[in-house]
Amino acid sequence: MINTHRQTEILEAVRERGNYSVVDLAKRLTVSTETIRRNLRDLVKQGLLVKFHGGVALSVGSDELPFQRRMQLNGSHKRAVAAAAAARINDGDTILLDSGTTTAYVAEALMEHANLVIVTNSAHIACRLSQRNGNRVFLAGGEVNPEGLAVFGAPVNEFLRQFQVRYALISVGGVSARGEFSVFHLWEAEFTQTAIGQADEAWLIVDHTKFGRDAPVRAGDISQLKAVFTDK
Repeated sequence: MINTHRQTEILEAVRERGNYSVVDLAKRLTVSTETIRRNLRDLVKQGLLVKFHGGVALSVGSDELPFQRRMQLNGSHKRAVAAAAAARINDGDTILLDSGTTTAYVAEALMEHANLVIVTNSAHIACRLSQRNGNRVFLAGGEVNPEGLAVFGAPVNEFLRQFQVRYALISVGGVSARGEFSVFHLWEAEFTQTAIGQADEAWLIVDHTKFGRDAPVRAGDISQLKAVFTDK
């Protein structure tokens, strides 16, 4: 049983990101770190959260969505990649963000930017960045895939072709030694190629675990990119 409103707020915050440091939770809820730790004890004891050094994450047995589980995987690496990419984006830029978990971390890193124009197929990213600091968000329509909180398909690709953006940020399933990048579904590959075609610069954002890893559907190669952001 969740005993306090504070514990409910904590659990909702961790469910959004998959994990949270004690310091960041204290900042988000505007309370002391000791207040956070005191409320975490019951949540950990009940098995809703698990502790790691300096923070907490959703437990394996909790009811988080598949997207939230994937957000936790290599989360610190993805956050580092996201910070590096976000640092190259200026207020007022026009960007296209795909629905990968690393891209979701980019959205978090951009939350203090202003007057961005964001084109995306991700409901998660649209909710993060809309109605903030003068941003404009264009969200593709269609049936939402619960695995990634995103939409794909021919109508989505037609939607993208209405825009010309400065940067397209692409996340993929793997990058081969030949410099080819790949994804797990054909419709992801089609989205990736459309996104690259609508951008002045295409950036690949991948943590180091994706290098040397194969996914079944080829989505492009390094020659199509302006930059690659990674943590190693």
